[in-house]
Amino acid sequence: MVNKFWSLSALVLVAACAKGKGDAAPADTAAAAAAPAPAPAADTGMKMAGDMKMDADKSIGGTGVPAGYTGVTDQSDAKITDAKYTANAGRWEIQTGPAHITFAPKDSFKGEYQVSATIDQLEKPKHPEAFGIFLGGSNLTDPAKVKYGYFVVRGTGEYLIKTRDGDNTTTIVDWTASPKIPKEDASGKATYKMSVHVAPDTVHFIMDGNLVTAVPKSKFPTVGIAGIRVNHNLHLSVTPLATPKY
Repeated sequence: MVNKFWSLSALVLVAACAKGKGDAAPADTAAAAAAPAPAPAADTGMKMAGDMKMDADKSIGGTGVPAGYTGVTDQSDAKITDAKYTANAGRWEIQTGPAHITFAPKDSFKGEYQVSATIDQLEKPKHPEAFGIFLGGSNLTDPAKVKYGYFVVRGTGEYLIKTRDGDNTTTIVDWTASPKIPKEDASGKATYKMSVHVAPDTVHFIMDGNLVTAVPKSKFPTVGIAGIRVNHNLHLSVTPLATPKY
């Protein structure tokens, strides 16, 4: 496990040395910035204004999110009880249902920190659908004022980084294929060990301990609540958000 997270340790060392000086860009981040961007795929990572709804939500007939957590659907007319959460051995089996975010109000952060979650896709969805981590959340239950940033992936081996402000979303990194993002197998299964590390001037997006990309902190909200973001019509197994020590 120590070897797996060598990249994160290096990032933290850079952050610690860079206070007051700005963060040095990791080598693979600079290389990624220089490489030509692949053609973006359709954004199915959010089901809200400006994003394509590929098919109707499946009503799973659940009871909503676990006790101590809040679930908020993307669409005001969607019901969080159409998503099903089953807790087992410290993990959640999630079946959707509507696209939504899940969070605990206690998971609010500022300054330098890291949030992580492991998400297993258990079945191949009808269309590629996104899931991942959001952070920097505020006014999360008010559709007109909600704000957060999110790092999501999908089983085709791509990632997306965006921000939400009310009904509007802004693309920071459009859907991008990366060898560091696992691809689903023939049965649709894959495991995603995701982290977001907030340094003094930069936000690092990490998969399985390896840096995927980084963006300036000024472009991505980091002060506020963090949690899990799940698109519609998915079957996942998720560890609740964690804040590992480093």
